[in-house]
Parts: sequence; C-alpha cells; structure tokens
Amino acid sequence: MLLTKECDYGIRIVRGLSDGLKKSVVKLCEIENIPRQYAYKILKKLEHSGIVKSYRGPSGGYMLEKSLHELSLLSIVTSIEDDVLILECMKKGYICAQNMPNYQCSVHKEMLRLQGVLMAAMAERSMEEIIQGGDIRAEM
Repeated sequence: MLLTKECDYGIRIVRGLSDGLKKSVVKLCEIENIPRQYAYKILKKLEHSGIVKSYRGPSGGYMLEKSLHELSLLSIVTSIEDDVLILECMKKGYICAQNMPNYQCSVHKEMLRLQGVLMAAMAERSMEEIIQGGDIRAEM
C-alpha cells in the first residue's frame, strides 16, 4: 500500500518540527505520539534527504533543514519509501501474467493513471499550507 506507518510518522515528525525549534527525539515522540523505536530510523531517512538536520550533544536534537514551503507530502513520503506505489504489480521488473508486453492489462493501465493523479495531488500543496489548514495560494 502507498502510505506505511513510517510515512505517517515522517509526516508527523515534520509537523512536530514545524515551529522551527530544535527538539529531542523524546520530545518529538511525545508531541506526535510516535513510538521511539521508529523515530530514530525515520529521522535518519529525513536527515539523509536533507529535510531535517541533527545536532549532537547534550543539547542536541532535530530541526527542519528545509522550509515548510519547500516540502510537500510527496517529498516526505519519497524520502522514507523507495517505491511509492498503490499496487505491488507496479514495481519495476514485477512479472504479472495479466500484464505482458504484448497484452497490457486494462486494470494496470487504470492503476498507473490513478498513481499519477495521486502523486500529483501529494505534490500539489506545501506542508505550510497543510499545517496552517488552508490554501495559502488562495489568500495571496
């Protein structure tokens, strides 16, 4: 399925850091109700993709590296998951008897279309717009 628990937690971590303040993993987990065993793994992925920055030491923690305006749901999800697909059969190299080069499955074609629509929708709004609960573009 498209959105895993890790993706959900990644989005929550970004929301937890949206005030621009540095927060410890413990604090983020408390604020966003995330199990600590997941948080470290997800934060590492978010850091690797340049979304968050880590600070070491006794007063360490995490802060957003990118602005909320630069981030979309899609950018967060793709930093956590390698393949963001609505069906397993859409994976590159997946062999399906119903979808062969000489016979393209009509269901597969429709799922590809829906995949494109979903990805575009996830990229459409910034996290700033989502967190503020409105469409900033309409207010500008």
